[in-house]
Amino acid sequence: MQMVRTHRTGKQPLFMNSVFNWFSDDTSLSLKRHNRILTTMTKRTFDLVLSVFGLVLLAPVLVAVAVMIKVESAGPVFYRGLRMGWRGKSFRIFKFRTMVEDAEKVGGASTPEDDPRVTRVGRFLRRYKLDELPQILNVITGEMSLVGPRPQVPWAVELYTQEERDVLSARPGITDYASVRFRDEGEILRGSANPDKDYFEKIHPEKMRLSLEYVRKQSLWLDCQILWKTLGAVLFRRARAESGHTIDGGPSSRTVL
Repeated sequence: MQMVRTHRTGKQPLFMNSVFNWFSDDTSLSLKRHNRILTTMTKRTFDLVLSVFGLVLLAPVLVAVAVMIKVESAGPVFYRGLRMGWRGKSFRIFKFRTMVEDAEKVGGASTPEDDPRVTRVGRFLRRYKLDELPQILNVITGEMSLVGPRPQVPWAVELYTQEERDVLSARPGITDYASVRFRDEGEILRGSANPDKDYFEKIHPEKMRLSLEYVRKQSLWLDCQILWKTLGAVLFRRARAESGHTIDGGPSSRTVL
């Protein structure tokens, strides 16, 4: 009788609605999962191709910088600090050493522009972000991406709120919009008696906002935009302090450059 009434009224039985809803929800989840996997694979391929190409292209520069570091001061060429990465996994970051040997034992993680631990070569490298170039190796090994939230030291991650821990859902990057916005971070901290404390009060909130915004809107096209802006910020240090554009290119009172 139920089937007859259904046929006459044109309504589907309740169990048919349940099956249809289950199938629709399952299909939607499958599509989202497929798109997420495809996006991850595309981003990884993009990272690998550009990183290998960049490593070959920049090899003479990397060698020259390594020689300059060894000639000026004692210690290793690379700084291998511990950082927290994708899904909260720790890894050792590659950076050209810009400070005296064992600098972490005599100071904090944040570095003001006038930090006495920074060497002469190191000051030049930091000004033009050349100390970050070895992180290409971290990208090739899969620990980092070209674009993504900057990796933090373990003690800083422990202070994250539950919402802020969402940045760990993306691979950390060599650059992101927060890096471009705070490219003169050392200048902001100049003269600070407690750089780590001032960093969390003056810089961290906006940096985190931009990092979370990237995580929510990440795409290959967005990565290309950030890489282009990073290149512009490094080559033209007089880039506009206020672009009037947000991550998605719309006008906003909160700028990213």
